[in-house]
Amino acid sequence: MPSPARRRGIGGLVTVMAATLLLASGPSASAEGVRLTEIGSDAYANATSQHGTQTGPDTFHWGSTIVTAQQTGRFHDAGASGVAFATSGDDGGTWAKGVLPGLTVFGGGPYARVSDPSVAFDARHGVWLVSSLALNDAGGAGGAVSGAAVLVSRSTDGGLTWGAPVTAASGGDLDKSWAVCDNAAASPHHGRCYVVFDDHGAGNAIKVARSSDGGLTWAVTETSATGLGGQPVVRPGGAVVVPYLSNDGEIRSFRSRDGGATWDESVLVSYVQRHPVAGGLRAAPLPSAETDADGTVYVAWHDCRFQIGCAGNDIVLSRSATGAAWGDVLRVTKDGGDHFIPGLGVDRASAGGRARLAVAYYRLPEAACTPATCRLTVAYTSSTNGGASWSAPVELHGPMAVDWLAAGAQGRTAGDYLSTSVVPGGNAFPVFAVAAAPSGGSLNVRTHTVTGGLPITGGDPPTVAIDAAIATGDPPSPFLPTAR
Repeated sequence: MPSPARRRGIGGLVTVMAATLLLASGPSASAEGVRLTEIGSDAYANATSQHGTQTGPDTFHWGSTIVTAQQTGRFHDAGASGVAFATSGDDGGTWAKGVLPGLTVFGGGPYARVSDPSVAFDARHGVWLVSSLALNDAGGAGGAVSGAAVLVSRSTDGGLTWGAPVTAASGGDLDKSWAVCDNAAASPHHGRCYVVFDDHGAGNAIKVARSSDGGLTWAVTETSATGLGGQPVVRPGGAVVVPYLSNDGEIRSFRSRDGGATWDESVLVSYVQRHPVAGGLRAAPLPSAETDADGTVYVAWHDCRFQIGCAGNDIVLSRSATGAAWGDVLRVTKDGGDHFIPGLGVDRASAGGRARLAVAYYRLPEAACTPATCRLTVAYTSSTNGGASWSAPVELHGPMAVDWLAAGAQGRTAGDYLSTSVVPGGNAFPVFAVAAAPSGGSLNVRTHTVTGGLPITGGDPPTVAIDAAIATGDPPSPFLPTAR
């Protein structure tokens, strides 16, 4: 673990964890000649979590900087020993790595575990933010795990060092936090940041914390929505749109047009029809959302409506000009097998019919495999015309055996998320978990990106689901009550 350093920060002197200022380990060969760069590995050695595991990365790009954050040292039932980060100041050329300080007892913090990191940048205040979900563990192994607080870690030096976390929300039993900032200079709410989360103890009631001072202080507002996995995005005029997975198994969204002071009632994006992912893998159809330069909102999730009898999931996409009404559901992937957990990236400098989109996702080539035969891969596709057509899929890594992944009460997991950030006018950088065979009694799951990124190209038009019709076949599966 990196050594602590002292610096001036929130409320005076705080302890920070200095980044390991080294290049990421050298690139390794992967599928179809794709070269990968490792940007994260588990630095913790406590015996209570699964050593050698990282899961659920998120990323954000601004200027020439990309920051990633992911869970590290995953526990069997929920959460992780800490949150690791990796930062590139040269558009993915080189990377500095470290862990966020002050979150858990394994890094000088008060909490037993942490989960769900999300990265944002506040351009007005020049601050990088990583929100995370702090967990309590009542009774140790086998005891009840609850969401104690939503925390926000801050960096004022380009994501290289991080201060002690600020509490954005607490109380209840919290889950699935996600952050975004309003970076449009012309917005009336420029510099306001938002963290969306839900309170499982209140029926998954979705709430929003907001800050106007670079993440130093936060106020919480309630909404009428209930569900999991809300991902806020901000349109150029300052309106905030939040797609989420509802308690009723729908992708829905709600929005605020007054800087988060009030929130509209939610609207339907689409019903979800889900094929249970094989191999005992944990994979909820949580949305991944982004906006383009004109404020069109894009949301992707996995859904089986396009495969006969719902035999496997595809990545699907819907678009909205304002967040008030949503268009047809488009089929992004159509190469067979089972596709799930998309990480959608959009070039924020592109728009409309020339919007550049990229999606990375996990895939099982055999949708009906067993835990012994399932082999997990990572794949990628892209669009140069706002999702009207998509490139042929590229396999980024695989195959990986399911039992190489972190075990969990809800199944083996590579994480509830992976992430893709797009350099404006340039390449896409997907970030995802790569598992190798366990060694020396430890798992070997590390975080990787594609060396140099991937180009964004186009291809054949997708299939359209008229009126968002649901395919016949298996009924929707029960959704997870929590996903930590």
